[in-house]
Amino acid sequence: MSDWLDFFWRSIPVFLNGLWVTLELTAVGLIVGFGLGLAAALGRVYGSPWVRRICIAYIEIFRGTPLLVQLFLIYYGFPGIGITLSRMMSAYLTLGLNSGAYQAEYLRGAIMAVSEGQMMAGRSIGLSRLASIRYVILPQALRLVIPSWSNEPILLLKSTAVAFLIAVPDLMTKAKLIAARTYDPIGTYLAVAVVYLVIVGLLNEVMKALERRLRIPGLEIESHKP
Repeated sequence: MSDWLDFFWRSIPVFLNGLWVTLELTAVGLIVGFGLGLAAALGRVYGSPWVRRICIAYIEIFRGTPLLVQLFLIYYGFPGIGITLSRMMSAYLTLGLNSGAYQAEYLRGAIMAVSEGQMMAGRSIGLSRLASIRYVILPQALRLVIPSWSNEPILLLKSTAVAFLIAVPDLMTKAKLIAARTYDPIGTYLAVAVVYLVIVGLLNEVMKALERRLRIPGLEIESHKP
């Protein structure tokens, strides 16, 4: 045990270099995914029939296919149609598109949880449909969605591990290099698991604090998170 702890502390600087990349992938994927997810959720709830069909197709494709397949199609497949992306850009795009499909469903549920009377109230004071959505519906929905949405940053953080397969220098890639150099894959990947566990634990506490701060008393969407 003492040998492993010594190995773990000596490897921390290398792990931290990869961890920054992992956190960057998570942040960019989450931001891109939120923009796409919000657009898709609004399109499904308020869009015309053809807009709804496009949004449903996007959501079903990216929720129904493996993240790894999506990554390979974007990184290796796009050059075939004349679009060449760097490793990081491919990872950003894949994670953003994938996360957006899941966030769309979280957001759609929250939007639909806001009473229809809220839209009527907005229209009754002279707001347009778009203004009612922006100033009345969304402020409530974005607070209601936090309990379910707070799972997404954690899931996305763990999903970034697939990026090592296209040589993005994230935490898993650094672990692979250490394992190859030390010939100790079990100790190396156990150390990586500890790093992921710590970061996920911290992120979970941040999400819980955010949920408590922004919740709407009496209007919460039921959550099964401990």
